[in-house]
Amino acid sequence: MCGIVGYIGSREAYPVLIEGLSALEYRGYDSAGIAMVGTDGCRINKDKGKVDNLRKITSSCCMSGSTGIAHTRWATHGVPSLINAHPHTDSAGKIAMVHNGIIENYTSLKQKLAKESLEFTSDTDSEVLAQLIGKYYNGDLASAVRKALSEIEGTFGIAVVAADNPQVMVGARRGSPLVVGIGDDEFILASDSCAIVRHTKKVIYLKDNNIIELKPGDFSISTLDNRKISPRIHSIDWDPSVLAKGGFDHFMLKEIFEQPETVLNAMRGRLIQETGSARLDGLNLVLQELRQIDRIIFVACGTSWHAALAGEYMIEDIAGIPVEVEYASEFRYRNPIIDSNTLVFAISQSGETADTLAAMREAAHKGATVLGICNTVGSTIARESHGGVYLHAGPEIGVASTKAFTSQLTVLSMLTLLLGRMRRISHAEGTTIANALDQIPKQIKKILRQNKNIQEIAQIYHHHSNFIYLGRSYNFPTALEGALKLKEISYIHAEGYPAAEMKHGPIALIDTDMPCVVLALKDSVYDKIISNIQEINARGGKVIAIANEGDKEIENFAHHVIYIPKTIPMLSPLLSVIPLQLLAYHIAAFRGCEIDQPRNLAKSVTVE
Repeated sequence: MCGIVGYIGSREAYPVLIEGLSALEYRGYDSAGIAMVGTDGCRINKDKGKVDNLRKITSSCCMSGSTGIAHTRWATHGVPSLINAHPHTDSAGKIAMVHNGIIENYTSLKQKLAKESLEFTSDTDSEVLAQLIGKYYNGDLASAVRKALSEIEGTFGIAVVAADNPQVMVGARRGSPLVVGIGDDEFILASDSCAIVRHTKKVIYLKDNNIIELKPGDFSISTLDNRKISPRIHSIDWDPSVLAKGGFDHFMLKEIFEQPETVLNAMRGRLIQETGSARLDGLNLVLQELRQIDRIIFVACGTSWHAALAGEYMIEDIAGIPVEVEYASEFRYRNPIIDSNTLVFAISQSGETADTLAAMREAAHKGATVLGICNTVGSTIARESHGGVYLHAGPEIGVASTKAFTSQLTVLSMLTLLLGRMRRISHAEGTTIANALDQIPKQIKKILRQNKNIQEIAQIYHHHSNFIYLGRSYNFPTALEGALKLKEISYIHAEGYPAAEMKHGPIALIDTDMPCVVLALKDSVYDKIISNIQEINARGGKVIAIANEGDKEIENFAHHVIYIPKTIPMLSPLLSVIPLQLLAYHIAAFRGCEIDQPRNLAKSVTVE
């Protein structure tokens, strides 16, 4: 969602803030702003559009000072505009604040404050909080923030400064992440460690309802009810070099090509080929507890939901455990039935997805053991779950997820292997799966060598406005994910379906202007898929097939074929999704789309 950067220390704040905003651009935003605090008070500049616009209008201004806050906004309340951009101030100009999240009771608060003759200049909910802090400010900024937040309903990650006190900055969070980088007599407050890692690797992850007061060389953390907290200091475990494109035109393409390594990282130290099993120590469950589980629920959103659906196919097939896959955004609103033998997995790349967090908390409230699968160390899901598994994929900068998805599939494959060996499959069967999983990184490399061929196919079809993606069995979730990738970055309308469902409605759409991407792998439903392709051809549709190497028969039915190596059925999504990622990328590139930061999308969705 939105991005926050704050700096307080002994050096000039402006370069740190601008660099930090640039590092957070991948999160998605529509405007940017900055507030500098010095002996001459608070100076604010903001603009609609990109951080480069802000850089241009501030480069000639006097932006000196060692305290400042900055923000990239993703619109919720009020259209993208200069007046709605952050930072926001109170009517007296004493307070400047940046805010991520949603103030749910802002309407009633705004009406109350308006009766006190406070004037509002924006359409945002955030300005209400700035006005409320200003109302309570009498020289003690932390106290004013604490009083204001006691009246707030909703979510927030905030950074606040006062015009008359450049030696203090206050941050607070509830439901929207904030991390504090600890340097030499300086602190960097941010919504994401990407804005911090170039300056320090020592960080504190604030917990919900924490307030931090920062001064040069000193800090204190307390709860909203003013109980002091002794924080744990973490170390960022990735190198800032990953924030560079490394010669690729876009971060998304770089991350697609990183997948042989990231899949291997997800397996490293966990896959046990000798015993045909896996070790997932972070689950914090003894083997006996896992054996007693009689039902699994996955809660997730978007791409993570597609990974979960593939996980359902895997676990039910191999381990024989009933699995339900729930949209996290719906889960807590429908009074789900959960008992003590239900295991709930919350899957989220960021570990901060608001809907998934809410679903996870509802499951825990009903007595379920809740485990997380996420990529971000120190994230809220990682902290609040009973245990879990990190993906170890490294930062994913492209808004459209690629390497996180295949890392999720890899973790789910190892979870399936672990549960399967406990429940129903033999050592020989386990070894077959483990050995096949071990080959996946090499097989992904082989697919990536077809990048130019896939680019040529994309050039033929990039002008079309609609696509259908079809798959069966394990590759139905892959069809959904392929369609989502195309929608996200090219703005082409695309839908994924189980191939058998095509004749129950979608077949009415098939004509010469409707390309169909069909996952036609040599498995138990291959003949059925060929029949579906024949139905498309009979109606003049164009077929792009994803097929296994050596399958020459498919060339009789498809207009274009992209070949992938053969693997066991449960692992086929790890390979079949790669050409779909590349196809979406190249179509978007030919259409001139902003691939890494597609319109209206945010990397981390921290509001419901």
